[in-house]
Amino acid sequence: MPATPDAGDRPPLEVIDVRTGMFGVPGDGDTSGFGGLVRTVAMPSASERPYGGWFDEVVDILAEVLGEGGTAFDDAIERVVVDRGELTLYVRREHLVPVCQALRDDQDLRFELGLGVSGVHYPGDVDRELHAVYHLCSVTHSRRIRLEVAVPDADPHIPSSVSVYPGHDWHERETWDFFGIVFDGHPALARIQMPDDWPGHPQRKDYPLGGIPVEYKGASIPPPDERRSYS
Repeated sequence: MPATPDAGDRPPLEVIDVRTGMFGVPGDGDTSGFGGLVRTVAMPSASERPYGGWFDEVVDILAEVLGEGGTAFDDAIERVVVDRGELTLYVRREHLVPVCQALRDDQDLRFELGLGVSGVHYPGDVDRELHAVYHLCSVTHSRRIRLEVAVPDADPHIPSSVSVYPGHDWHERETWDFFGIVFDGHPALARIQMPDDWPGHPQRKDYPLGGIPVEYKGASIPPPDERRSYS
């Protein structure tokens, strides 16, 4: 089997935001002691052919299978990214389920195991602020790939993948709970860790830092927005 591309190879990066402080909090709300920290948030751009190793084979087979189903590869896939030795397919949300079905069922692909769904919030990625990330594994061919779907904060809907990967049930619930991504068609989309009446989605970067005091070894630790500022 061809080797995986060198993890040191990286595509050009597209800067989407510049954040200051540990939490990106303006003013004196950053109580971490890293208020002067400046970080660039960048996303890898599309990779050029050849992708290397078995990546080209997977992309070509997927394009063929989607074409047989009446969907052009370029309509379903926004871009292909090979970064640090990993293959990521950026999928348009309306095509997510057919893409998952093709990846799971084709004998030459056979990504039969869904390893989970997670969310990422990029406030600076305009009209693509919420990303859902899917990790798929082919036990048959001993390969792993990643799917990523980006949606706007104003319309955070993505079709559920539970019909293809039933194990994604709890993962989609957790991603909804923490990031507010709505997985349409999920059999029972509800909070899984936070209380049902909890306001907001606490892993988003615009979620307030305030909270309740935490008891630890007899001491009371105030919520982040009440701690001393070191900026």
